[in-house]
Amino acid sequence: MKFENKMLIGILTCFIIAVPAWLLGKMIPIIGGPVFGILFGMILAFVKRPEKLESGIKYTSKAILQYSIILLGFEMNLFNVIRVGGQSLLVMVFTLTSSFVTAYLVGKAMKIDGKTTTLIGVGTSICGGSAIAATAPVIQAKDEDVAQAISTIFLFNIIAVFIFPPLGHMLGLTDTGFGMWAGTAINDTSSVVAAGASWSSAAGNNTALAFATIVKLTRTLMIVPITLVLAIYTTRKIRRENSNDSIEGSNYSIAKIFPWFVLGFVLTAILNTFLPIPDGVSSGLVQIGKFMIVMAMTAIGLNTNLKKLLTNGLKPICLGLCCWFVVAVVSLIVQHFIGMI
Repeated sequence: MKFENKMLIGILTCFIIAVPAWLLGKMIPIIGGPVFGILFGMILAFVKRPEKLESGIKYTSKAILQYSIILLGFEMNLFNVIRVGGQSLLVMVFTLTSSFVTAYLVGKAMKIDGKTTTLIGVGTSICGGSAIAATAPVIQAKDEDVAQAISTIFLFNIIAVFIFPPLGHMLGLTDTGFGMWAGTAINDTSSVVAAGASWSSAAGNNTALAFATIVKLTRTLMIVPITLVLAIYTTRKIRRENSNDSIEGSNYSIAKIFPWFVLGFVLTAILNTFLPIPDGVSSGLVQIGKFMIVMAMTAIGLNTNLKKLLTNGLKPICLGLCCWFVVAVVSLIVQHFIGMI
């Protein structure tokens, strides 16, 4: 979307609503600012708002969401990715594949909208809200689809924080084994950190917490290939659907939905790895990016029909449960075969 001055009032509205959501997310990280942002937005959606706000709200939910992903690249250190990647890559490949296969089969069986199915599959297999945020514009998902997926992922994030540490002890996992399990099978970074901290507190060291966090950040990089594949798939699907319209079908190209912002994410990761950027600067840029995600989620909430969301809520939750269960089990199985546990 091209920025216009008339959008400022709508963007400012999202900013103002996002501030308390961001602060609450800091106070209660297990829930997180994006969830509070969506919730506040959906509540305020019941209030009739001036038409002049609409363009800015739409811009926030689309363009600002993409810019936020670019800034998240400053959280990545590619040397850490390479170091951990050798241990975690095989686990990630299997969990990613199993999540998408499960999402596809269960989504088809339960007749869930394809875009919602994709977002839940991506959110479960990669990194929760960030992956959903990156994928939504590529597959041209509606705001309701994003809100549904974020809400579903949030539910299982909360559950994972409480059940993963005791389950890990029951299974006799090592510190590294639990770190790998948490890093590959829990969706959101804050929930991974919470589960890792709980385990490390009981173990008397930070091995599990540190390893889980690095694995989780490494897993975030899977956003790049997945969004590129989805862009190609979506382009071909639109061309096929418009095959009877010779003009629209033939002129539609991948450039229209290519995730250029993902290339920005890769660039900022490279810059953060190879340039002497002070930790405070890179950390500050990441925080700005995360706040922008809260703004975007607020905008999405403002455009979401809460009644419709609740009406259609059970099937996506069942889908999310299936994907999450499969990812957790597959992660443990692969670790067993490669000798990590």
